[in-house]
Amino acid sequence: MGDVQLKKRGYIWAISAGFNAALAAISAKFFSSLVIKYGLVVLCNVVMWGCYVNSLRALSSLQATVTNFAANFLSSGFAGLFLFHESLSFRWFAGALSITIGVVILSKSSVDKKVSTD
Repeated sequence: MGDVQLKKRGYIWAISAGFNAALAAISAKFFSSLVIKYGLVVLCNVVMWGCYVNSLRALSSLQATVTNFAANFLSSGFAGLFLFHESLSFRWFAGALSITIGVVILSKSSVDKKVSTD
């Protein structure tokens, strides 16, 4: 698999991790049954960590972490807006734009991969 394909998959894994982290928070707010609420939180967090570890195989830790955070931030914010009718301020949108620009800059940067001696 080419380096570009590997990076694309890494970003997909990182975005999936952030989305699952947001789903954990959403399920904690959405469901009233404690068993369902905690079960879904644990399940979403386990899936999130699996996705995050997979993203680390293709990306630098900085790229994976920032992409994960951005996906979590954006999906949590939009879930609050659309599912829970919370208002988002101009500062939230300015922060979301700044985070997105930062992720794009990091994705374009050439980070040398550390050669493993394992």
